[in-house]
Amino acid sequence: MKVLAINGSARKNGNTHILINRIFEKLSTPGIETEAVQLADNMIQPCKACFSCGGRENCICQKDHFAEIFGKMKQADGIILASPVYSANISANMQAFLERAAVVCDMNGSLMKHKIGVSVAAARCGGALNAIDAMNHFFLNHEMLVVGSTYWNMAYGQMPGDVLKDKEALANMDNLAENIIWLLKKLNKRSE
Repeated sequence: MKVLAINGSARKNGNTHILINRIFEKLSTPGIETEAVQLADNMIQPCKACFSCGGRENCICQKDHFAEIFGKMKQADGIILASPVYSANISANMQAFLERAAVVCDMNGSLMKHKIGVSVAAARCGGALNAIDAMNHFFLNHEMLVVGSTYWNMAYGQMPGDVLKDKEALANMDNLAENIIWLLKKLNKRSE
């Protein structure tokens, strides 16, 4: 079983990275492989609406890292989309990534069907629910199973490391990881 995290932050080791690592620490159990992809150095171009991805199961544009990252999504059993909050929503890079991924999925049927989807947001103050909602819409529109926790999957902090002071959020990330493990095991058992 594999869980892929896509970090939409412009900061390589910022709060979004810290939250992903918190979840990955709990996921480091036998049988679960984790991988994180950082979009900071991988500027994703917006979708050009050429619809050439139909029947190809990936975008034909090779001028950025989208095709490589999307290929990893197809191989993963669980996908964590994590973004800082910019202007009360997800980062522009995450938005571009999700728009292209959505078109590829729409043009090729059920590429993400029954995969696990988890959204996580790091916010300075407000807008986290909008960001989570945007990422959850991708999951729900592609027949994925959305995993939640005891509260919204968000944490507060402006400067790198500030989210470590949000004890409620850290406990929520721990519980979120436990729920991911539980669902992965249930789905894996059903496929055996």
